[in-house]
Amino acid sequence: MKDEILSRIQQKFPLVEKPFKVIADELNMSEDEVLAILQEQKKSNIIRQTSAIFDTKRLGYISSLVAFKIPSDKISGAVKIINSHPGISHNYERNHDFNIWFTLAVAPNSKLGLEKTLEVLAKATEADDYIMLPTLKLFKINVKLNTTGKDEKKEEVKRVKHTEIELTSLHHAIIRRAQYDIEMVSEPFKKIIDELDIDYDTFFRVLQELQEAGVMRRFASILNHRKAGFGANAMVVWDVDEENGEAIGEKAAAFSAVSHCYLRPKYANWPYNLFTMVHGKTTDDTSAIIEEMSSEIEAKSYMPLYSSREFKKVRIEYFTPEFEAWEEQYAK
Repeated sequence: MKDEILSRIQQKFPLVEKPFKVIADELNMSEDEVLAILQEQKKSNIIRQTSAIFDTKRLGYISSLVAFKIPSDKISGAVKIINSHPGISHNYERNHDFNIWFTLAVAPNSKLGLEKTLEVLAKATEADDYIMLPTLKLFKINVKLNTTGKDEKKEEVKRVKHTEIELTSLHHAIIRRAQYDIEMVSEPFKKIIDELDIDYDTFFRVLQELQEAGVMRRFASILNHRKAGFGANAMVVWDVDEENGEAIGEKAAAFSAVSHCYLRPKYANWPYNLFTMVHGKTTDDTSAIIEEMSSEIEAKSYMPLYSSREFKKVRIEYFTPEFEAWEEQYAK
């Protein structure tokens, strides 16, 4: 039952007063049994975080994937500088001359902006070169590891039309709190309800509004890939025809082992424009998936980039003063 529960909370976490009772009822278990399993998975660091997952862009932040070329003897110091920025959510060393890969977001009120922030980081880290790889087209972002072994190889990637929304102070207050990890207890949202002095109906209504507007992608658990048994995760980059990029991206996104799929720009020193994150339990598993994808994707070439070291993997904390503080320190 553990794998069934982990599968369930990754995909669609019940937004109700007692979510674990809902899961227990579905699986013919008791709420206490479900909580005991999840508390153990959390203690073992298999569950990384359970919270609202927000769309950085819809919140007004500007972000990009970035690759730095850092001399090997300067990596340690460079990573420390890069990770000091509060908009860095992921940072890895990968097997390429462009060896340090990270995602960077800057706040809506940033004085520097994205490009200037990168210039500051490149200078401070003494990077030999760097490329900025913003999203041109998003096909898929849905990290759900196949814990049960029952998932199909292909899946339908649904396109959702979002409603427009003007964020109120209540929206902001709920975003600030719902972005953090919940406890594995019977009523995990009670602390937020009490802090904001609102009722459950109001809280869940606002979350629904945020989801319909695309501000919140979903509320779900994210697993620690390696702890959950998925130890061979590759960022596979593909050189595809730009005119047919969207059709090819849709094909790639349909593979259930692909959690992220984007079109990004090409450069003279970087010919790859389709990016896919592929998850497998072993390198052989991942290689087999990539091989199958390559038989269906029209690409001039492709390259799997495995991470050799993980330097940072966190959720960005939105609407916090750390962004302004960082700019005051580094933008002098």
